[in-house]
Amino acid sequence: MDDRRGDVWATGDAYERYMGRWSRPVAERFTAWLGLPDGARWLDVGCGTGALTATVAARCRPRTVVGLDRSAGFVASARAAAPAPAHFVVADAGAPPVRDGAFDAVVSGLALNFLPEPGAAVAAWARLVRPGGLVAAYVWDYAEGMEFLRRFWDTAVALDPSAAPLDEAHRFPFCSPALLRALWTEAGLTEVTVTPIEVPTVFADFADFWQPFLAGQGPAPGYVAALPPPARNHLREALTRAIPTRPNGSIPLTARTWAIKGRR
Repeated sequence: MDDRRGDVWATGDAYERYMGRWSRPVAERFTAWLGLPDGARWLDVGCGTGALTATVAARCRPRTVVGLDRSAGFVASARAAAPAPAHFVVADAGAPPVRDGAFDAVVSGLALNFLPEPGAAVAAWARLVRPGGLVAAYVWDYAEGMEFLRRFWDTAVALDPSAAPLDEAHRFPFCSPALLRALWTEAGLTEVTVTPIEVPTVFADFADFWQPFLAGQGPAPGYVAALPPPARNHLREALTRAIPTRPNGSIPLTARTWAIKGRR
């Protein structure tokens, strides 16, 4: 996943604990929704630790699937985990180094909002698919549907109003159907469709919820890492009161993405 505005995205294991584990069930439903036939040629841009690339390789019987990301650490994690025929390249997701028309589908999972110029990136992706090919992506609904982040930021901002501009709901606008649809249509894509995909995000206990925020990867963990220890402890205590917990200690939340697809 490409770096944006100083956010750190580099270590595969930390990303898996924070976001990757929730991206995998979304990727399964996303690829089923796309409905591409066997033998298609896929490019996954901003592939991160390879959740979407691995799902394509395992479930979609592709002729080829290439995962591409700027982070060498993420690509190393993806290579170690993804089944054949997946392979990976370290490169810029906004300007992939591949020839026009080379793929049947260009897809992207959770990366769009982290690109410096999302509109230019989608237009570039559209050139990489053959006529009639598919360009598709999914993004977290940061404004409303990504429940564990909403709980985090609502609590953090209540304690520290200066944190509000760091909230992904404010920073990353392309997390609504209308704005996503505009990106796709402005790139010249047709038959544009947007749909929600919601998955459960059940944490085993509060430690399972809290520990990924301590790794410093991504906007919210970056904010936690910058806090002095007393403020960090205060935030942790406030979150223990704000997070719904079952009698067995587990935390039942949900996460919604918006998925979009269109044809060249």
